[in-house]
Amino acid sequence: MDQKRNEELFNQGIVISIDKPYRMSSFGALAHIRYLVSRRLGVKRVKMGHAGTLDPLATGVLLLCTGKATKEIDRLQASTKEYVAGLQLGATTASYDREHTVNYTYPTKHITRQLVEDTLKQFVGDIMQVPPEFSACKVDGKRAYLLMRKGKDVQLKAKPLHIDEIELLDFDSEKKTLSIRVVCGKGTYIRALARDIGQALGSGAFLTSLRRTRVGEYRVEEAVGFDDFPQWLDEFMD
Repeated sequence: MDQKRNEELFNQGIVISIDKPYRMSSFGALAHIRYLVSRRLGVKRVKMGHAGTLDPLATGVLLLCTGKATKEIDRLQASTKEYVAGLQLGATTASYDREHTVNYTYPTKHITRQLVEDTLKQFVGDIMQVPPEFSACKVDGKRAYLLMRKGKDVQLKAKPLHIDEIELLDFDSEKKTLSIRVVCGKGTYIRALARDIGQALGSGAFLTSLRRTRVGEYRVEEAVGFDDFPQWLDEFMD
């Protein structure tokens, strides 16, 4: 494929599914991929956006839309998503994940696999969820996480959302850890879900790992590995 046709293809718009690495922001991943594509095309800057932020500590499907495909971002963000999450019971952190250290600990002797399975059922269907204070939600026009980092008090309101499925994949009764698969709609914070599951169990919980395995029809098994992208790009543009 010649250079001019390649440029036109990216301008007309394609959706690229990449597997975002651990400890990289979604914007950082987008910026790197955009740089590689722009350099390969020999242009200053390719128009590109992502359809749904992943936290730096999360991995998995991140959809990047180029050119006119950026008009599809809202539709893709509204797609059903699937995650595999790891939770540690008996403790909490300020961010509900491993970004912050443990701030409180709780008893866990009463927690059994059966109790976990019964509790998870409470979160399937239409529920209300308060977003994490360390999130990009806006309070009076400012990002909540920026206010939190300045020591400001942040009060967020509960929002309605829908969870299609929660499946218990693994439960370690000694370490009090569990792994769950979650299929959910737009606006679901898995960190907040971990917090709420911990509260429902009568023992705190926080997220230890998170992998987005699907966005709509885009599955992680078919996503381009971040480090493999240059090779994928060469093959795509040949």
